[in-house]
Amino acid sequence: MCVPGCGGTGKSQLIRALTAYFTQTNRAHKLRKLAPTSVAAAEIEGMSIHSFLSDGRNRKSKSKVINRPGQMTHENAWRFVEYLILDEMSMVGLSLLARLNKLIAMAKHCDPMTTMGGINIILFGDYIQYSPVFDKPLYYDFSTTMYNKKLPMEKEIQQKSARALIL
Repeated sequence: MCVPGCGGTGKSQLIRALTAYFTQTNRAHKLRKLAPTSVAAAEIEGMSIHSFLSDGRNRKSKSKVINRPGQMTHENAWRFVEYLILDEMSMVGLSLLARLNKLIAMAKHCDPMTTMGGINIILFGDYIQYSPVFDKPLYYDFSTTMYNKKLPMEKEIQQKSARALIL
């Protein structure tokens, strides 16, 4: 499910309402909330995706946890989870989502072809708000020829925009 909307439309309020519903019906253990940044995660009282994947700036081996099937902390944390809220979806890239998919499938002991281990995903955010850093956006069109071309740097875009404004 996807809940799109620009800033100020009440997406975070809806996440809080869903959290309250799961808590009041004694099903809070079936819900997990993730976001691409720690600020966004704090806003929804969730966890950052990178923290969940055990990626840190000070870690020498990224995705070390993902290579260890049977990791009890992830298995225990995701055993009963049926719903995943993913906030700020515009900042989540294809490779980050693939890594998240792989770890959840391992934690849930599911077939790798089962999307997100069979968990219901609810995406929140605005696709055009922010782009993922060093990753392709979720709406990326692989059929275009730009797939093999280098994406423009931010500075190049700013320079072209400045020229357009001056003309």
